[in-house]
Amino acid sequence: MSHNSTNQLELSATIDLKDLGTVHRLGFGAMRIVGDGVWGEPKDRETARTVLRRAVELGVDFIDTADSYGPNISEEIIAEALHPYKEGLKIATKVGFTRTGPNKWIPVGRPEYLRQQTELSLRKLKVDTLDLLQLHRIDPKVDAEEQFGVLRELQDEGKVRALGLSQVSVEQLEAAGKHFTVSTVQNRYNLTDRSSEDVLRYSEENGIGFIPWAPISAGELAQPGGPLDEAAKRLGATTSQVALAWLLRRSPVMMPIPGTGSVQHLEENIAAAGITLDDTYAELEAAGK
Repeated sequence: MSHNSTNQLELSATIDLKDLGTVHRLGFGAMRIVGDGVWGEPKDRETARTVLRRAVELGVDFIDTADSYGPNISEEIIAEALHPYKEGLKIATKVGFTRTGPNKWIPVGRPEYLRQQTELSLRKLKVDTLDLLQLHRIDPKVDAEEQFGVLRELQDEGKVRALGLSQVSVEQLEAAGKHFTVSTVQNRYNLTDRSSEDVLRYSEENGIGFIPWAPISAGELAQPGGPLDEAAKRLGATTSQVALAWLLRRSPVMMPIPGTGSVQHLEENIAAAGITLDDTYAELEAAGK
């Protein structure tokens, strides 16, 4: 079958996020438009800008980034490529990590740090209000109530529209919900890692957008002869496309944000919105457990 990515997202499902509005469920993650180890400059900054512009051309209206990607560089490139932003385009960012080198991530949840980084994100993205601000991690060294409290303050001050969390439990989601309306949750979830099944279920029950990170990771399932590989061959698709199609089918609140620094891979990922799995869905559901 053909998987032409042109206007593919116009045919795909949307989700109405609390405090934010409606976006297509297949978005773009801007972690891969920086250097190796999510650190430093990309090999070619213009290529990164081209990928972002192409994503919006293809109908992407939800882009996820973080102050720690680079650090700073991902947000800067987004503004360079897309500002002034197209009407309806939502840019989500995250605060709560500091970086000391490639692949090194240190949670910092002190209220003054979260506030400082939010102010810097506003400046880097060239906006007066962030569409969606997510706490990248709850810092175990700082009282969670303090972290939730400053996020609510930033929302009350009009500096952010919607708020979310990343890599949290149901208990933590419930605790945060006492301070602000949770719009999104971003936990690791894919065909072979469903450890956040309870969080997904809670998100469905409470109308929270669930953003699965590492969405196309499939391990042995994607190896030659594996269930995902065989399904991809039958469908005339790539294993990544089928993994994304499975996620989109998995739940109406699922919002995959595959990231890439390649226009070709971007177009392949977006085309996943047009893949119909039929019986393949159940096969992959069983294979990944």
